Amino acid sequence: MKLKLFKKYFLITSVIILTSLTAMMFILSVVLNNYIAKSKYETLSMACDEIVEYLSAEEDKGNAADTKHFFSVIRTVSEVSDMDIFIAVRDGRVTVCACREWEQNGNCQHTSHIIHKGELEKLSDSKNLRLTTLGIYENPHYVTAKPIYDGDRHIFTVFATAPLSLVRNLLSAVTKLYLISAIVPIIIMFFAIYAMTYRMTKPLKLMSEASRAMAKGDFSKRIPVTSDDEIGELSASFNMMTNTLSNLEGMRKSFVANVSHELKTPMTTIGGFIDGILDGTIEPEKQKYYLNIVSEEVKRLSRLVESMLSMSRLESGEFTMKPQLFDLRELIFTTVISQEQRIENKKLEIKGLDELQNISVNADRDLIHQVIYNLVDNAIKFSDDGGALSFELKNENQKTVFILTNTGSGIPQKDLPFIFERFYKVDKSRSNVKNSTGLGLYIVKTIVKAHGGTISVSSKENGPTAFKMILP
Repeated sequence: MKLKLFKKYFLITSVIILTSLTAMMFILSVVLNNYIAKSKYETLSMACDEIVEYLSAEEDKGNAADTKHFFSVIRTVSEVSDMDIFIAVRDGRVTVCACREWEQNGNCQHTSHIIHKGELEKLSDSKNLRLTTLGIYENPHYVTAKPIYDGDRHIFTVFATAPLSLVRNLLSAVTKLYLISAIVPIIIMFFAIYAMTYRMTKPLKLMSEASRAMAKGDFSKRIPVTSDDEIGELSASFNMMTNTLSNLEGMRKSFVANVSHELKTPMTTIGGFIDGILDGTIEPEKQKYYLNIVSEEVKRLSRLVESMLSMSRLESGEFTMKPQLFDLRELIFTTVISQEQRIENKKLEIKGLDELQNISVNADRDLIHQVIYNLVDNAIKFSDDGGALSFELKNENQKTVFILTNTGSGIPQKDLPFIFERFYKVDKSRSNVKNSTGLGLYIVKTIVKAHGGTISVSSKENGPTAFKMILP
């Protein structure tokens, strides 16, 4: 069974934290153990030095050490330092011990054993703490030893020992203290990790749910943007993508409906008139009139199919540009003249056409002709009767700028960002009258972009609309 992202992230983070705490505890134990061992060595060494100094001081005074007083000294040092102190002669026999048993009986655990000579030599020559049983103890002890010389002759060795269990008990106590003190922070940390993980993965979970909904055609879900980090940016981008897909889906449905209507209407008209001619319902003298109508409908179907084919070629990148140097002013003139009948029918005023400069551009003439044709066609189509078309052509910053402005009802501000998207139609209520498929401006933008240029639109409702094309 696959782990959810939330569980996976929570578990990984928890394992990392627990591993880090364990490593910290291990490092702390090693450091503390070394520190305690060093401290214990210093304590044992100081105890031995105290005894050696006492004996040396007594010898310098020429006094023999008083047994009771000497025992009192080593007994005090032993109790204060919590250690065993005893003295062994050269052959390893323990002759004096600081324990109470030796004080009472003159004999004890230490005096009943003889320290091996090799062990005695190692301890006497060593400047470090050693861990050994000395043949006396059952369990290892920390041991330091200081030899006492009479001239060059080694006569005694002072031993100070402490059980290893003391260090272990101290380490155990520190470990327990560490664990007890870490419980509350660990609990708080786990709750914090849980909350943080939930907060971080919740948008991803919502995106997953929204994606499944989109796969079923539901584009209504949106992701709340609750932060300005990468997750917040991803949520915002996801919402933008959803909006775009929703718009595209709406445009696709609208396009299919429009194309279906555009195909159905002329096909019905064509079929009806042809059937009327064939069955004699339409009189012979009126057949030419209706055949002209059929011809116009066929041309309209051809334009629709050509637009869809152009869109398909542009999207697939199949078209190949054939740039050549030509006069853009002449191309604009030719295009406007081809629409003279429509301009006359709507009584449109043409402004600035006769003032255009002679400007040559290096581009694909046929594709640029399609751009100019679509722009002029749109301008005429959406101009009110008695309105005006204004033309402007100029060179600006080593670029060619063409501006076409028409009067009319304008384009609502909410529609301006989508005007060049495929299938998009602003005036859906009049789409049937305008004979638009929503592909013209998308094709225009694609062609201009392929030439390295840009095209933009500025408009306001019940005001003029201006399309601005810039070519390099």
